[in-house]
Amino acid sequence: MSKEAKKTRRTAVWRLGALGALSGLLAGYSALATAELVSVAVRAESSPVIAVGGAAIDRTPAAVKDWAIRQFGTNDKLVLQLGILAVLTLLAIALGALATRYRRVGSAGVLLFGVVGAFAATSRPDSTSATDALPSVAGAVVGAGLLYYLVGRLQHGKRSARAQEPQEPDQTADQRPVQARDQADEAAPAKGATTSPDATPSPNATPSPDGEAGWDRRGFIVAATAAAAASTGVGLLGRSLNGAGGQDAIASRNRIKLPAPESAAPPTPKGAALRVKDVSPFMTSNQDFYRVDTALVVPKVDATSWRLRIHGKGVAREKTVSFAELLRMPLIERNITLACVSNEVGGPYVGNARWIGVRLADLLEQCGVKPPSKGGPADQLVARSVDGMTIGSPVEDVMDGRDALLALGMNGQPLPFAHGFPVRMVVPGLYGFVSACKWIEDIELTTFDDYDPYWVKRDWARKAPIKTQSRIDTPKPFARPKAGSTVMVAGVAWAQHRGIDKVEVRVDDGAWQQADLAAEDTRDTWRQWSFPWKATSGGHTLTVRATDRTGETQTQKRTRTIPDGASGWHSVVITVD
Repeated sequence: MSKEAKKTRRTAVWRLGALGALSGLLAGYSALATAELVSVAVRAESSPVIAVGGAAIDRTPAAVKDWAIRQFGTNDKLVLQLGILAVLTLLAIALGALATRYRRVGSAGVLLFGVVGAFAATSRPDSTSATDALPSVAGAVVGAGLLYYLVGRLQHGKRSARAQEPQEPDQTADQRPVQARDQADEAAPAKGATTSPDATPSPNATPSPDGEAGWDRRGFIVAATAAAAASTGVGLLGRSLNGAGGQDAIASRNRIKLPAPESAAPPTPKGAALRVKDVSPFMTSNQDFYRVDTALVVPKVDATSWRLRIHGKGVAREKTVSFAELLRMPLIERNITLACVSNEVGGPYVGNARWIGVRLADLLEQCGVKPPSKGGPADQLVARSVDGMTIGSPVEDVMDGRDALLALGMNGQPLPFAHGFPVRMVVPGLYGFVSACKWIEDIELTTFDDYDPYWVKRDWARKAPIKTQSRIDTPKPFARPKAGSTVMVAGVAWAQHRGIDKVEVRVDDGAWQQADLAAEDTRDTWRQWSFPWKATSGGHTLTVRATDRTGETQTQKRTRTIPDGASGWHSVVITVD
């Protein structure tokens, strides 16, 4: 074979691989679009990307999850989904290229990923039916069929030419001269060969460099274009219908008018909110309130059909309550600061809001529940969310007189969907992973020995009271104030259910100096603080620590967030010009 012929052949091989990769991408696209549409008939959470993403979250080591939250914040779920799509894209390309050589194997690979998606969907904690597998299975079948067909268009002309290739009556293909096989485009027909119009390649087939007919260009382009257009339409329709599926929930939220609480929150004391630039507002808006959970799709629950079941050990009278029944119960309103256990020292995952809801202890007492200190057999309350999350709280803590709530409202509005609508738990003094169950639908009384909730199974602590913490909000790290100016060092400190007694600031390795505390709202809310400092030239490290009402001072020892929350002093480095 001449150099030119070899070069042309290599080009043809690369072209075939590229077209195979394109076929794989189209097959993957059609599979996801089909699955999206089928999930409308099942539930949005059963679509492959959501199911596989949820399964990945469930199986990711706690340290990796913590790293993702630190790096990507509340965008961690978006990053995960984009990562899954990127991996699927690469696998689709690989399967498409493989199918050009092994057509059935490549198509079978698409089916295999359908099996993976089906397993992920049915193994999720919130899965209640084998029908959750249908979107992945249907998508895989469509994708595999499309890949098989498109690759067939790439091989169509080649098969046709081979089927029509003339043969000498007295020679087999293996007996033909090597030159006739490798350079058929230059060689004349062998002596005695029979020619006929049937041996001419189809006009739709593109000639290949070895003399055989190539791919069915027209058939491939038509099929690929049609598949892309149909998949786009199907995917958009599925996305639209899934979005519309939450309209009943949205309508139910819009109809809610929160009644006046029987016990309103005391007026916020004058001086609780400092007028210092860049310090965190005393009250955190719903929009700015942090969100850390495992839900790739925010559940949209219709309040009219929502029910909460209370059952388990020590429950003398099992109870199922509706949202309307909760609204008719005595409501209380409280300002409570929440903090996430994934919050690093100086991190942003803490916020203060005004909550309205039913006192959880009252509801448990109606069911005959007693805390362990009064002879109750259950020491753990397991709250279950509609998305399958399980969160365990100490029964003693939720019944010790603190304002533990089944919250219905946040900052004067029904709960936002992202923060647990229609009902969530709020327990002052406990990290969210052991108290703040969003989208709650079930409460079971049990024991810590009998059951490990979601996070405990992943090496987090069973019990986790919030640690005394403080944070510098201003100046920001690497700020460059002017020498001789008065720099207002300010921030927030929190020790829910104990309260903050004092905050101290240190410049470099100097003595600790007491900061000015804003007025205290309640012991369940954070406190703002400030410290005016006369800036001197050079680089400086500003450090803060807090002391709570029990006399415990924030420890200097740095610990990770796992298993029960980070500890250590927060500091910022600045340069004074």
